[in-house]
Amino acid sequence: MPLFDRFTALDVVGPYEVLKFLPEAEIVFVATRPGTVRDAPKSLALTADAAFTEVDSCDVLLVPGGPGARALLDDDELLGWIRRMDEGSTWTTSVCTGSLLLGAAGLLAGLSATTHWGAVEVLESFGAGYTAERVVFQGKIVTAAGVSSGIDMALALAARITDQTTAEAIQLAIEYDPQPPFDAGSPAKASQDAKDLLAKGIR
Repeated sequence: MPLFDRFTALDVVGPYEVLKFLPEAEIVFVATRPGTVRDAPKSLALTADAAFTEVDSCDVLLVPGGPGARALLDDDELLGWIRRMDEGSTWTTSVCTGSLLLGAAGLLAGLSATTHWGAVEVLESFGAGYTAERVVFQGKIVTAAGVSSGIDMALALAARITDQTTAEAIQLAIEYDPQPPFDAGSPAKASQDAKDLLAKGIR
């Protein structure tokens, strides 16, 4: 899981909480250099275990999104590393605007993919066909929609790596039984007042 300044924490932590249960799982956080990486200034921090130069292969690549992702769409170091990891990976995945980084690395051209609803035009600029599905499998490429959908993606991936019963056991372990108090989780469902408030900068 690569980390970068201004990543979205749940993009990383949600899938982590699922995938860490897989048999013999070893999850490695990677960044430009080992050490602390923050999702926002003076905010939550995760620790990168290794530098990009120290990790040359993986079974599962999971690229998070966040406000910082857009600033890295021409970052040769990160994009080159993503391409190298994809060459040997069994699964290459993204959450939210992490799909923009997959697209910028040239991995989504001609494929159906999803991302945060606010990043559709950028995703399609890389040759991907946007779909509003929560999780999209295209061969070994798996994209998840905005933020919380990373948990859904990780569970679906866990079922493919192991089996459905194992994935269900993981879901039970984290008590993932969503019952949101409001039906406002997509632009098609949210009220105009909620959309207006979001546009003013709540996110």
